[in-house]
Amino acid sequence: MKVISYNLRKHAAAAELEGLVERWDANVLCLQEADTADLPAHIGGLALARATQRNRLGLALYYRENMFRLSDVVMMSLKRSLHDIVLKPAHERLLGARLFDIDAGREVVLASFHAAPLTALNSLRRHQIRSALGALGRLGPGLPTLMVGDYNYPVFKERLHERVRGQGYDLTLSDSRTYTRYRFFKGHYDFATSAGLAIDDVTTLPQGRSDHLPILVRASYR
Repeated sequence: MKVISYNLRKHAAAAELEGLVERWDANVLCLQEADTADLPAHIGGLALARATQRNRLGLALYYRENMFRLSDVVMMSLKRSLHDIVLKPAHERLLGARLFDIDAGREVVLASFHAAPLTALNSLRRHQIRSALGALGRLGPGLPTLMVGDYNYPVFKERLHERVRGQGYDLTLSDSRTYTRYRFFKGHYDFATSAGLAIDDVTTLPQGRSDHLPILVRASYR
């Protein structure tokens, strides 16, 4: 399967989505910082599974209908940072979908995730990741799982790798940096966390109007 994850930077890169899906032949599209009131029902042949509702800017997940059937969805608020409490930029930071892969004859859980901003501590983001993976485990116990998105995790990724492995998941970074806005914070911010899947590669795609570069995850069932 081919999954694209893209932080749209307050919906600024929304016009690029159809071209991205068609160019890279994506089966699933996971979005962050999307204007959920302005999202179409279909993008490049992909259908909208669900978008978060409690903030204008939020998460969305699209899937190819001739490849998957939608079984269930989970949306979840995670532990909030001070930035979240004061400015209220987002409530739900996890959107997961349980899908039935028609050709493979099996179910899979796919999710879009957006961690707290850089003003928060890495320890809080680790808590959010742990909670998000727990929620996905409850959505599809024992199912192959892939969570992609903006992890906002600039340094000490080795410790994050250890924590994620402790939950039974693998963490895979893209082949080149995915964030370019600030001189001192350039690097890998958009990751893939998986279980029960072989991650063939994670590729950083060309930059558009967002400060995040989209990533393309190619994965297969183990």
